[in-house]
Order: sequence, then structure tokens, then C-alpha cells
Amino acid sequence: MRRLLPLLSTTPHAGGRSALTCRYRCGDACFQEVPNTSDNEYAGDIIARALSRRSMVRAAAVVTVAAAAGTTGVLGGPGAGEAVAAPVTHGGRGHGRHPGPDGARGLRFSPVAPNTDDKVTVPAGYTQDVVIRWGDPILRGAPAFHPDRQSARAQAGQFGYNNDFLSLLPLRGERGRQVLVANHEYTDEVLMFRGYDPENPTREQVEIAWAAHGLSVVVVQEEHRSGRLTPVPRHRLNRRLTATSLFKVTGPAAGSPLLRTSADPTGTRVLGTLNNCAGGETPWGTTLHGEENFNQYFANGSSATDRRYGIGAGASERKWERFDKRFDVAREPNESHRFGWVVELDPYDPDWTPRKRTALGRFKHEAAQPRLTDDGRPVVYMGDDERFDYFYKFVSSRRMKRGDSRAAREHNRTLLDEGTLYVAKLSGDSPQEVDGSGRLPADGEFDGSGVWIPLATGDVSHVPGMTADEVYVFTRAAADKVGATKMDRPEDVEPSPRTGRVYVALTNNTDRGKPGKPGADEANPRNANKHGQILELAENWDDPTSDGFAWRLFLVAGDPKDPSTYFAGFPKEKVSPISCPDNVAFDPHGNLWISTDGNKLGSHDGLFGVATHGERRGELKQFLTVPTGAETCGPVIQERRVLVAVQHPGEVDGASVEKPASTWPDGPGRLVRPAVVAVWRRDGRDIGV
Repeated sequence: MRRLLPLLSTTPHAGGRSALTCRYRCGDACFQEVPNTSDNEYAGDIIARALSRRSMVRAAAVVTVAAAAGTTGVLGGPGAGEAVAAPVTHGGRGHGRHPGPDGARGLRFSPVAPNTDDKVTVPAGYTQDVVIRWGDPILRGAPAFHPDRQSARAQAGQFGYNNDFLSLLPLRGERGRQVLVANHEYTDEVLMFRGYDPENPTREQVEIAWAAHGLSVVVVQEEHRSGRLTPVPRHRLNRRLTATSLFKVTGPAAGSPLLRTSADPTGTRVLGTLNNCAGGETPWGTTLHGEENFNQYFANGSSATDRRYGIGAGASERKWERFDKRFDVAREPNESHRFGWVVELDPYDPDWTPRKRTALGRFKHEAAQPRLTDDGRPVVYMGDDERFDYFYKFVSSRRMKRGDSRAAREHNRTLLDEGTLYVAKLSGDSPQEVDGSGRLPADGEFDGSGVWIPLATGDVSHVPGMTADEVYVFTRAAADKVGATKMDRPEDVEPSPRTGRVYVALTNNTDRGKPGKPGADEANPRNANKHGQILELAENWDDPTSDGFAWRLFLVAGDPKDPSTYFAGFPKEKVSPISCPDNVAFDPHGNLWISTDGNKLGSHDGLFGVATHGERRGELKQFLTVPTGAETCGPVIQERRVLVAVQHPGEVDGASVEKPASTWPDGPGRLVRPAVVAVWRRDGRDIGV
């Protein structure tokens, strides 16, 4: 008899997520005590003391690159020693503008209305198709998916579950083909298996779940005259990496005693990657994948072994520790230290073992997106998806080599092993005016300055009382010690390829301002923040060692009728409502596209485009919505195509295989399956022009 899931329909949850999502995706993280109990200060005076005159001058001198449309923005203060975010030259804050009738280039479509339809809804004049579903075969010998004939062996050759981050890369020499890379964040066993008993999973079910995690690489073929993509089964580049595949540990913490286990006394070889959320693409053709809520897979933790990552003291939700001792912290205390990293994968080399890059630190990585400095060094931006945690950057000490030679490729695949890891500290320029309501300060913006605080460089720690190995393995504790700014769940962090500005999606934080919890500050200006915001910062790319930056809030999300919302000064009556920004990506025109997770406005999650420059800066339009219970993930925005990962459709309280909450994507009577969807214009023209 199927066991009922306790209390799934009666317990309130953060944002718009169902209890089922919270249970399987992050181990009920929002119901646990906030892991960050450090006493970091928040007022502007502490950061003023921390910032040197050198840092402040550098932050004030930050200049963003001119956009292709001709708009030049400067983030900097007018006086010596100041680093405020001055208005971008976009024609004012919503007054006196005369925008044209069609929207910003790339966003000229009729916005989709908020809805609760059990389907993917796209604008008029656009169409869609499923590219690939959970269980579709991609490797030679893998069978077609059958819900009642699942096996670990079959799943290891099929597309994984709960697709999240997507990358679509060119494939030279094969006309009309591209390489699709996908993360598979987690498994919903109750929606995968008939009669699933969460207290007593079978070994076969556990091994299927192991195989459904990880990464997929699959070549896709573009249909002529449309945006449809079709998988190419058994292509030589197709690949599955699972919870039992081999990964190498590299960088300054590789081989550390903190990473050694009975199965791996070298501390350099790990089986599996878990809870891969968002990611990034490198300029040298590899992909990056962030291991996020890894803590939920481990059992029997303690304060001594956990060090602020949320590993529970009892059994895990999935009970994997019954079938592999490495998931039992009491038996293998270091195994959990081998997760929570950024993974680098080379999709073009199926023989290359992926790397876990320790120089980028260990925390709940939502994503990792690099860009190059003016002198060719990669800088990787990263968010730690937890209430009151931080955002980081890594600056490589080595420069990228151009070209496709073997020597250049080998060199570039080592760039993320040497450099300096930093954490961000922010100060507002109007802290006394921030009262938690979201009301704008008198200067019309939430803005200010910041400093990047170094944590470690190679085997040198910059954190008193911690070794370099401890900084990399317990990065959260290191950031606590240096007083980083506690943020509202920093998730995806994306630098604009046009302007160099960096955009940080802060999803929400309903604990902000609660008794005993940090109150509002200028970068996180609302207490009980259920809708989130997007932060924009600018750095000096002439000097990659510069430790100062300027910042402003680009969007403060929610219902535009809510006075606490803000859309970069654009008239709020002309934008779509948005809640809980999660993943972000840029289109070829420099617009930022935002996917949402846990919409708290009563409608389904969706994908939105927003102009970041020009007279329409802040104009936000909804492009699509996803089915019941689903989250919008992994957006890829090309000239003629938009890709989204529809994650956890049907993940609604009380749902199961026997009692589905969604019929997407294959209709009634078929198992609900996460899938990747492509959207394109019916007339074959470019998106949004």
C-alpha cells in the first residue's frame, strides 16, 4: 500500500513552492534553522571602515562598456572617496520618456498573461515543441522509456530527471547540429515510481535515482525552416554522468585530508555529482555545473562534521545511506566535503574526466558564470543559494590562450585551478532611509558601493584562524569570519557580454527582519521578502585585481501595483508582474532573461525578458509560463530560438504516480516527465524583433 506523505498540504512554505518541492529539492531547507548564525554587521559604517581609500577610488572609477545601441552608463560617485551608483543615461526614472510602440529590440512580442494552465504557454505568433524528456534514450543500447520497466542500467543511458541548467553549443563540421548539455538537479521518487514507499525505498529505486542525477550531453539536429530540435541518438559525443560516475578533484584543496575517505585515500577521485542546479559556459568551450543542495543526501551529521551546510542528524529523505555507506556521515565524515563544488565538463571530449574545481570554494552553488578580464583572465561569479548567505567571485591568475590547438585546450582546462577566491561586502549610500518596506530612498535608487574580500589564493589563506584547505572546504565559515554581506538567497549570477555589468538574482527571503534575524539593508530592502530582487554591479575591467565595485538594485520584484516594487525606473503600469527570480541569461541584443522559481503571485512560474539599457531599460515582459507544479529553468536565448527546462511538472502537494497533478507533456494516462522545450516564431524570423 502506498504510504501518504505527512502534512504535505497543510504546512506553509516559502515563496510559491509546494511542500513536495521543498521536500525533494532541498530537503526542506526553509524549515530548518538558518545555517548562518554569524553576527556580521549590516550598517553602512562597518563597510566604510572596511573599505580602504584605494578600494573606494577604484569603485568610483568603474565604467561600463558602451552598449551596441550607443548607450553609455557610468556607475560611480561624483566625489573622491565615494562609490555610489549614479543614474544610467536612460532618460530619467520613468518620467518624460517617449518609447516606441514595439518594445525593446528582442522583446517585441505580446506578453503572456499570468495563468495557471497545465501547459507551456507562449506568445501569439510563436510555437513550441518538446526537445527531449526524462527517460528518452541517448546512448547506444539504451531502451525506450517505460514507466513500469525502469532500471538503473536503462536510466544510465537515458536523459536524466529534473533538467535544470541548459547549454546549447555549436558543433563544427556537422551542419545544423548543436550540443545540448543539461544538469539533472534531483529526483522526485514519489512521481517516478508506482507505490513508492518513502520510508522503505528499494535498492533498484535508489540506483535508478542515482542514475537519474548528474549531467547529460546530447547532440541535437535543427529542422530546416523552424526552431525544432531533435536529439541524435548514439552520437559519439552523447554522454551521461551520474551519481556513480568518476570525477577528479583538482585545485589547491585536492588531496587535502579533509577530502580523503576510506574509498579514496588520495582525496582526488570522487564518485558522482549531485544536485546540479544552474551553471555556465566558459570562453574556451567547456561548461560549468554548480552542486547545490548536496546536504540533503547525507545522513547522521553533526555540528562537528557539518560546519554550517545543513546536514541532518538523522536519516536522509531518500535513505541512500542504507545502500552506500558514503552517504552516512557517521561512517564517512569526509564524503560530504566532496560535494558542493563547481564541476567543469568538456562536452566536446567524451574521454575527458570532469573536474571538481576546489579553487572556486565549496557551498551551495546555484551557478558559475565566467567572463574574461581585459587582460584575458577568467573571472567566475557564483551565488550561494541559502537565506542570508553570500555571493562570490574567483579571479584566475592565468590568462586564456586563443585557438583550438591541443596545447591551448589543455592549458585552458586548468585556468580554474589557480587564482583568488573573494566574497562580496556591500554598503548602501542611504542606509538610514531603509526601513524594510521597500520604499525608495530620496535619491531614487537602492545603490551603493562594495568590496571584494579575499579568502584564499592558492595555498595561502587570507582568513585569520583558517588554513587554505579549510577556507576552500568550509567556505561559508570563512566568509562569516570576514564579515560578508548576508543576502536574500543569491542564485544565478550573470555578467552581461555587452556592458560587463553583473546581474545577481536574489530569489527571496521571508526570514528577513524576523525576530533574531537580520533586518533590511539597502541591497536587501524588504523585510519578509517573498518576491526577491535583481542586483546590478559594475567593476573596473582594466584592473582585474581591483577590489571595489559599485552596485544598484535593477529590479525589486512583485506585483507592479505594489509600491515596494521597482523596475529600473520604467513605468510600472507597462511591465509584467514577476516573483522569485532564479536563473538569468542574456539574448543577442543585451536583454536579460529571467526564469522564476516559486512565484508568489498566484500564477505559474515563467520566463521574462527585460531591457537593460536604452530608453526602455526596465521594461519587463513575460514570454512564457510552464505547467502545473513546474519551475522554469535553464533558459537559452538564441536569435531564432528560446530553450527552457521545464523542471518538476506536477510537483504538487499530495501528487503521486497514481494521483498526478499534471498531464504534461504527453497527456492523460501518461507519466508526468520533466523535459526541455524549444520555442520559435511561426514565421521563422528572429525572436522579439
